[in-house]
Amino acid sequence: MKWSFAAGSNLLTGFGAKIERESKLKLNDFAKELRSFRSVDLSGRNFGDEGLIFLSESLGYNQTAEEVSFAANGITGTGIKALDGVLQANIMLKTLNLSGNPIGDEGIKCLCDILANNNGIQKLQLNSTDLGDEGAKAIAEMLKNNSSLRALELNNNMIDYSGFTSLAGALVENNTIRNIHLNGNYGGALGANALAKGLEGNKSLRELHLHGNSIGDEGVAALMSGLSLHKGKLTLLDIGNNSFSAKGAFHVGGYVKKTKSLLWLNVYMNDIGDEGAENIADALKQNRTITTIDLGGNNIHAKGVTAIAEALKVNSVITFLELGYNPMGPDGVKALSEVLKFHGNIETLKLGWCQIGAKGAEFIADMLKYNTTIRVLDLRANGLRNEGASCLARSLKVVNEALSSLDLGFNEIRDDGAFAIAQALKANEDVTVTSLNLASNFLTKFGQSALTDARDHVYEMSEKEINIFF
Repeated sequence: MKWSFAAGSNLLTGFGAKIERESKLKLNDFAKELRSFRSVDLSGRNFGDEGLIFLSESLGYNQTAEEVSFAANGITGTGIKALDGVLQANIMLKTLNLSGNPIGDEGIKCLCDILANNNGIQKLQLNSTDLGDEGAKAIAEMLKNNSSLRALELNNNMIDYSGFTSLAGALVENNTIRNIHLNGNYGGALGANALAKGLEGNKSLRELHLHGNSIGDEGVAALMSGLSLHKGKLTLLDIGNNSFSAKGAFHVGGYVKKTKSLLWLNVYMNDIGDEGAENIADALKQNRTITTIDLGGNNIHAKGVTAIAEALKVNSVITFLELGYNPMGPDGVKALSEVLKFHGNIETLKLGWCQIGAKGAEFIADMLKYNTTIRVLDLRANGLRNEGASCLARSLKVVNEALSSLDLGFNEIRDDGAFAIAQALKANEDVTVTSLNLASNFLTKFGQSALTDARDHVYEMSEKEINIFF
């Protein structure tokens, strides 16, 4: 639908008038939502600048809506001007999402002028808004004056070193911002270095999202140095997909040893290898705060996984461990399984795409007979085939009070493997598994039927429901 009210904008006058009437009716409905509900999602309606101008009055008189999304509506800087005088007067609105609109730097500057004196908005989402360094500079100036904003999302924009420098300067002066999302920008090593200096003088930041900024080893080193001097309590750090190696992991390990606040660490899709894994594993032996760690896609082999396993002997804090997309093979999963039989406190274990094969499945199956903590186990795309599925089936016959979700997708499992799993489910009426994924395998209707029958049998005997996905 075309949201246009301009005279003569349609060649067919009658048809154009009908479209205009429908547009106004839709916009009136949207306006009612803004006046009636606490959370209003108007994303993807494509009403453009004219639609936002129409809706801005309802937002100005808002006494209800606390969360509003205008994402992906074709809004430009022209539409943003309609918010002037509206956002300043609105004290109810706490979250504003303008992501996916081609607002550009000029529109961002206008928005920042408006928000400098807004005392209500706590979360501002500006992901994918064609925002560059000039826009980042305007946001930085706004942050120096704004005392209400807690979370700022600037993912997938075009912010370079200069923009990072501006934002870093704002961090020194702003004492209220908690979360900053800068994923998918162009910070590089220089941007990370600038950000590190800003972090040294900041006390408020709790979450830092820097995924996909190509900061490299040099940038990671600078960032970890800045975080070590950070006077606040950072709880989440995302430095995934940043092109750093074991050299960068060395500095990450140094920070992990020192931090007393970090709960969540993402190092996904770098290239730290076994040496980097050993550095981080050594740090995890001392760390007592991190509960979630993602080391997936880092070219870690059996040697590095063995080091991580050794750390889990003395670390009972980590509950979520992602090691997917690492070529650990059967030897790596053997080392991990031996430790997890009686050590650690892992609740979610992700080992997809790890080349463990049927031999590795034997070690995992044996571990599951003893482990009492793992609830979610991801073994996708490991070439388990029927043999590996049968090994795991044998462990499912044993009462395990923890395991509730098992993902065996993309494992070349055929009907015989499905039959083995089905028999195991029937044999153990106390099975705790509630989700079983066998999608993208080679099951025929016979294998699927056997699993469906097993699911029904379990429900009849114990009234426990198992969701099976083919």
